[in-house]
Amino acid sequence: MENDISVQNKIFGKTFFWMFLGLLGTAIIAWYTYSSGLFINIIWGNSFGILLIVELVAVLLFSLLFRKLPPIAVGILYFIYSMINGVTLSTIFVAFELSSIVYLFVISALIFAILAFIGYRTQKDLSSWGPYITVFLIAGIVLSFINLFFLKSSTLDLAIDWLILILFFGVTVYDIRKIKDFQAQQDFYLDKIHIYCAMQLYLDFINIFLRILSIFGKRRD
Repeated sequence: MENDISVQNKIFGKTFFWMFLGLLGTAIIAWYTYSSGLFINIIWGNSFGILLIVELVAVLLFSLLFRKLPPIAVGILYFIYSMINGVTLSTIFVAFELSSIVYLFVISALIFAILAFIGYRTQKDLSSWGPYITVFLIAGIVLSFINLFFLKSSTLDLAIDWLILILFFGVTVYDIRKIKDFQAQQDFYLDKIHIYCAMQLYLDFINIFLRILSIFGKRRD
């Protein structure tokens, strides 16, 4: 029992440390890209779409090859994704006031901490949430694309933001609970499982922050 708790704490400790490093790298790159004016060249040079594709490829490689790649390669993919994400997220400094970004980032961090605590403390088996999360996530993405290219409704856009925000509240609790289950599988890629978990929580936090920013953020005139 004590050994299980030790493994669990080790996984959680490394997971949150790597998540912090990923978020820190994203924030630094995002601010540098904006403050240096590099984002202008990226937007006008039609590089933004390419960066989004590279991000998607990095995530797919991370997910599909996680079990086969050595820990150092998994870590490199994680940081490549977080750095590229920093470049694409530099646009939030153009759209929103800095004070609003900082304030809502702190609010998002507090909400994430509460959700993480709930996920850690719950004793309920949340494995049945998986299929529902996948369905709602796909539905949200499809609706976002339909609205972006065809409907262009601000009301629907707001509704989608709320849908995805609430969804990622549940996803965060689900992912934290899932990390707890890894302690029962001590040989389950223990040398790199924390990087996989960090990626999951990184994505959860980024999605929560972006949706809160989209809903409550004070936009520049």
